[in-house]
Amino acid sequence: MTTYGYARVSTGEQDLTIQQNALKAAGCTKIRAEKVSGTSRKGRTELQILMDFMQEGDTLVVTRIDRLARSMRDLQNIVHELKQMGVSLRATEQPIDTSTSAGKAFLDMLGVFAEFETNLRKERQAEGIAAAKKAGKPTGRPQVPYRAKVLELRAAGMSVAAICKEVGAKSRSTIYDIINAADAAG
Repeated sequence: MTTYGYARVSTGEQDLTIQQNALKAAGCTKIRAEKVSGTSRKGRTELQILMDFMQEGDTLVVTRIDRLARSMRDLQNIVHELKQMGVSLRATEQPIDTSTSAGKAFLDMLGVFAEFETNLRKERQAEGIAAAKKAGKPTGRPQVPYRAKVLELRAAGMSVAAICKEVGAKSRSTIYDIINAADAAG
């Protein structure tokens, strides 16, 4: 009977330390963490590792239920899979413990609110984009000012790491994005 912890944040800029410390304090002997959106299970390799590894009698602990899933369907699927495996689910900041009837009921209620919050955020974002377009303001990701320079340096045979330093890009992925977009455009 092992107690596993799962920590998740949505973006690379966010920090997992608070969640990891709370999971250690809750008695988790093994903790998996990742920086990826919780709106679907796609790309959540650390969660999948846990799902594949846990056994009957184990417990999965999260700090809050929205760390596990942001969609009611995903949450229900995860909980169903855990139940079939004989694994219970607990949250450190919410009264959730799927080994009790009250904990199961509270889990379902919180799942509905997590999905509601996600949907509201999407609606606000869409409204903001529509208002910006109507006002003639640019929308989407800002254009990288050194795009042409990146393509020029790459055509000259320079490595991505060298291009990154030359143009002052913060990450190689930005450079790869520019190169891949240019290749895709033809």
